Amino acid sequence: MSEPTALADETVEPDDAMPPSEEALAVAGLRRFVRRPLVQATAAGLLLAGSLPPWGFWPLAFGAVVLLDRLLADAPWRRRLSRGAVAGLALFAPTISWITQLTPPGYVVATLAFAGLTGLFLSAVPPGAGRRPGLVGAWVLCEGLRMAWPFGGVPLSLLAVGQVAGPLAGIARVGGVLLIAAATVLVGLAISAALSHQVRVAAAAGVAVVALVVVAAVAPHGEDTGRTVDIAFVQGGGEQGTRAINTDRRKVFERHLDASAEVPDGMDLVLWPENVVDTDFDVQDAKEGVELQRLARRLAAPLLVGTVEGVDDEHFRNSQQALDAEGNWGDRYVKVQRVPFGEWVPFRHWIEKVAPDTLARRDATVSHQSGLMHTAAAPLAVVISWEVFFGHRARSGVRAGGELVYNPTNGSTYTGTLVQTQQIASSRLRAIETGRWLVQVAPTGFSAFVEPDGTVHQRTGTRERAVRVRRDVALRTGETWYVRWGDRPARVLGAGLLAGAWVLALADDRRRRRGEPDDGGAVDTVLVTGG
Repeated sequence: MSEPTALADETVEPDDAMPPSEEALAVAGLRRFVRRPLVQATAAGLLLAGSLPPWGFWPLAFGAVVLLDRLLADAPWRRRLSRGAVAGLALFAPTISWITQLTPPGYVVATLAFAGLTGLFLSAVPPGAGRRPGLVGAWVLCEGLRMAWPFGGVPLSLLAVGQVAGPLAGIARVGGVLLIAAATVLVGLAISAALSHQVRVAAAAGVAVVALVVVAAVAPHGEDTGRTVDIAFVQGGGEQGTRAINTDRRKVFERHLDASAEVPDGMDLVLWPENVVDTDFDVQDAKEGVELQRLARRLAAPLLVGTVEGVDDEHFRNSQQALDAEGNWGDRYVKVQRVPFGEWVPFRHWIEKVAPDTLARRDATVSHQSGLMHTAAAPLAVVISWEVFFGHRARSGVRAGGELVYNPTNGSTYTGTLVQTQQIASSRLRAIETGRWLVQVAPTGFSAFVEPDGTVHQRTGTRERAVRVRRDVALRTGETWYVRWGDRPARVLGAGLLAGAWVLALADDRRRRRGEPDDGGAVDTVLVTGG
């Protein structure tokens, strides 16, 4: 008999098997690295940062939400906390880096605090069933808290600041930046569910977003009064990265005085930036006040100027003041929302020990005005500089009767365009929320006209001297839903979604303990199934 042959599926290992190549090992190592949760959390934060100005590629936010959705799935709360904090760190470290030009220690504290706050809210998202409505609610509540606390609110790096360049922008007139945040997270969750082949979940999230966009399209936009005004704004120009303590304040004033010679005749309104008139006492009693009166008479138009006036050794007043066409002083609006560490120093006694040379020497006073300023041309809703980041400030002036929003600002302290691009985006949001034209004016840029739909016109560059004129700017009245109701509905929605998510998660947990089957269908329709 012959010897039996080897079985067909029997394999023989050669003695000289080739080891994996260096390239294969590198690829395998890279795959293991990118699969690490903290690496993915970092990527999520960086994608969120990239969706915001000055980078501003808004679709990146949706990819970030996909990653966050996967990172939170079935993770215990400590891991949700750490992953959320890492994502927050990657988001805030680049997007609020301009704070280093006010106070480097403050930047470190703010970045860590906001990262921790992000982690804290994401740790409140229930794992598994309920996590998706929970993520929407937690994100809305986290942004809502930062809009009000600490130091009166620090509404930076909000999702809406990036999304104003995309198709979700119109939602601002319905529910402001918080409702845009909810819609942004919903889009990301729809994509995440679709990638997991959860068709009903993806469809439900998609339908919710489309419904919001449709409602925004038909919601009240405000309406023209039938009256128009011709407006000129003046940007004096000059170098960026300057501060009042090392700048000739008279030179700043003269730049704007000289540039105003280019304002054409026949203007209805001439607008100057924030705090370009700096005096040790009331400007109306100063040399600059006399020169401004002379300028208003020459222009034969109402002139609004930004003033910094000494009050006492510890305080100054940041305000916008109006002169009429005859050179008479009119309304004055004193700023309400101050920049922490810029216009006032919380915990000054301790902060001055670590950053004495970069802090404001005096604190700005605070008013409780609505922001409405009357001129012969139009009633204006005024938001000074930092206030444009707060939807409630523009809303206050419009509810008081403002038919045009005016944002005098001063970004000359900051080099680059990080602050300036974020502020233009915020001005676009305020215009959409209020249904009003908005004029932003800065001494060194950016200055621009913004339509009620958020379209930007005649934006200046940084450092340039410029006078821009726009004729037939429509004065508008009427209330958008955001002007009528503000942020409260979105906050209630966020709280309801997070609370409902936990109810659903606890109910699902009880079912599992009892060995009962998941009823799936109803759960899918409210976006609760995990991926």
